[in-house]
Amino acid sequence: MHKSWVLSAIVGLALGLTAMAQSVPHLRKQGAATQLIVDGQPFLILGGELHNSSSSSLDYMQPIWPRMTALNFNTVLAAVSWELIEPAEGRFDFRGIDGLIASARAAHLRLVFLWFGSWKNGTSSYAPVWVKQDYQRFPRIRLREGRTPEVLSTFSPANWEADAKAFGALLRHIKEVDGANGTVVMVQVENEVGVLGDSRDRSDLADAAFAKDVPQPLLEALKKNRAALYPALKARWEAAGAKTAGTWEQVFGAGPETDEIFMAWNYASYVDKVAAAGKAEYPLPLYVNTWLSDPDHKPGNWPSGGPEPHVLDIWRAAAPHIDIYSPDIYQPNFAEWCQRYTHAGNPLFIPEMQRGADGARNVFYALGQHDAIGVSPFAVDSIENVNEAPLGKSYAVLRQLAPLILQHQGRGEMTGFVLDKTHPQVKATLGGYDLIISLNGDSGARAEAGYGLIIATGKDEFTGVGSGFRVTFVPKTPGPKLAGLATIDEGAFRDGAWQPGRRLNGDESEGGGRWRFAPAELVIERCTLYRYE
Repeated sequence: MHKSWVLSAIVGLALGLTAMAQSVPHLRKQGAATQLIVDGQPFLILGGELHNSSSSSLDYMQPIWPRMTALNFNTVLAAVSWELIEPAEGRFDFRGIDGLIASARAAHLRLVFLWFGSWKNGTSSYAPVWVKQDYQRFPRIRLREGRTPEVLSTFSPANWEADAKAFGALLRHIKEVDGANGTVVMVQVENEVGVLGDSRDRSDLADAAFAKDVPQPLLEALKKNRAALYPALKARWEAAGAKTAGTWEQVFGAGPETDEIFMAWNYASYVDKVAAAGKAEYPLPLYVNTWLSDPDHKPGNWPSGGPEPHVLDIWRAAAPHIDIYSPDIYQPNFAEWCQRYTHAGNPLFIPEMQRGADGARNVFYALGQHDAIGVSPFAVDSIENVNEAPLGKSYAVLRQLAPLILQHQGRGEMTGFVLDKTHPQVKATLGGYDLIISLNGDSGARAEAGYGLIIATGKDEFTGVGSGFRVTFVPKTPGPKLAGLATIDEGAFRDGAWQPGRRLNGDESEGGGRWRFAPAELVIERCTLYRYE
């Protein structure tokens, strides 16, 4: 065999394997942002999560698919339950998975699968019956009063080994049936894990682990990242002396907060083993989601040990196979939670949030202010009037803008905002200008709410989308001190190209004084500026 032919064959095989690896949905950095790459291009998830049980029946799903497309989604988040794909140990049934993938592909939608394996909302209700029944082999947690709820323990190798085997089989099958198409773009591992009703597991296995020294890999991670640790975790470790050896209570002090840190390490270690088994079969991006904490309560009122912001550094040390830590945001301080979940460069992806008018506004903030990979309100199959739903209207304009958003992510050229009477104004610096963004209208007739995002798309040029706000520009670069509005055009993006409509240089701009977005409309506009004295 000729050496040059052999060399060509080796090079060809290497290029083929490289192309195959690049075609798998994956994450990639662009500036300060992390983007999801699908079919070789950045992809913005404008999604919705179904009710937990909807995806368990293909017949039930039939009328839902066209409603998802009518809401302008490009992605659907759907649960996959362990009990359905492995009804008997070692016997797998993937007919439901195949049907979901085929239906999503036919509807021109992408999928994010939610693995309801060992835990869902802190409980083990989606584990197979053969796991639930054999509680000697697959032990559960124990709470303070001695109660043993239907929650699998993190301290049993048998538990994670069974889960990891099933998750690996799932990812292997997805690769076989969808690897060439990329319909499935990400997978959630478990769902809102943690101990409810107590701050930690108090079984014999857990007590024995709690009495041992803190694992050295965690202590090494704390030392290495000390300056960048989440403030609450850093403060607790340092208050106990910043020790580099000792038991959990010696290193972090006594109390429910330390119990939560202990459980975070153990949940993260368990979930990472499951994730590693899946990635070995098909390396899709993987994330975990979080039932958020409440400052007025203690761990156990929320699932203790889940990836809350104050224990994210624990999770990152224990779970290198998890790519994203995601908040399920139902609380009113949406912006604050988004900010917390960008700690230490964590990419923002919101798999659950409100699906009504508030959610339809908040998506602009997440995408514009935090370069989010995507957003996904929950229970979207309950949206009744899909043609009038605020979420569908938001997604309609965001789908037009998605290529522009993706182009400018991570470069400090974009801002997102939500305004109300409590927070009527924000300031952003883009494209050489300070933008003073406030609720539209005079003080006596101000809009109730305003929202949108603005992108600096060129020299003295800005593209905006939203409703109920107005913008004043203040130059920040050398030159004439005042900024005037040269042009304002409403318009649309068609096939990625800007198509201007009306020129709005009259009453709509207060005689050229401000860039305004009317409260009753959701529009895309582009403005250009000039400088003068």
